[in-house]
Amino acid sequence: MNRTLTATLVAELRAMIIDGTVAPGDKLPSESELIARHGVSRTVVREAIARLQAEGLVQSRRGAGSFALVPPAPDAAGTRPVRTLEDRLALLEFRLGLEPQAAALAATRRSPTQLAAIAGALAGFAAAIDNPAEAMRYDFEFHQAVAQASGNAYYAEGLARLGPTMIAMPRARLGEGSPAYREDFFAQSVHEHASIHDAIADADPEGAAAAMRAHLAASRRRLAGGAGRR
Repeated sequence: MNRTLTATLVAELRAMIIDGTVAPGDKLPSESELIARHGVSRTVVREAIARLQAEGLVQSRRGAGSFALVPPAPDAAGTRPVRTLEDRLALLEFRLGLEPQAAALAATRRSPTQLAAIAGALAGFAAAIDNPAEAMRYDFEFHQAVAQASGNAYYAEGLARLGPTMIAMPRARLGEGSPAYREDFFAQSVHEHASIHDAIADADPEGAAAAMRAHLAASRRRLAGGAGRR
């Protein structure tokens, strides 16, 4: 009986995350709310959350609750699913070998319209400090705009295939730490993105590659460091 109840609850919560009812970064209803709303036991709720964690749709933090992550892109058939912390760290490692060259090419090939798209995504990201879902959307748009500005369709198509799930969600984006800590964390990320934009705007391929490499390496360190604070 518990298995059926758990499967039903998993399906309902999964649908809420995938259709955006619960946006990336949003907190799921508490255990007590889910118990009351669905008429199930605490064991069923915990099993359902554990399954969603295994699918890479939810991240839980002791004392704070469970938060929705970015669901896999619906057109990402054939790509490896990103479900665990190890998967997300490996994906950042993969991007380190890909995106710096895309940024270097963008610095020499970008059009005014493409540079404006990069700047627009940067501005949206910087303004989304209090909205994790918006921040992640603009973060992905920024990296996608850089890839498109490379003039090489394989870079643009590669990032589009990965989809927004390629954007890691360090714990600071889920409200961990003091407001000052979260603001410092976000300001650093904005600064890294701005450095990439500025090098591309200055037609500096070496600077753009270095800025992208530094940003992705820092993202990987932040994600790994956040796991160590559990």
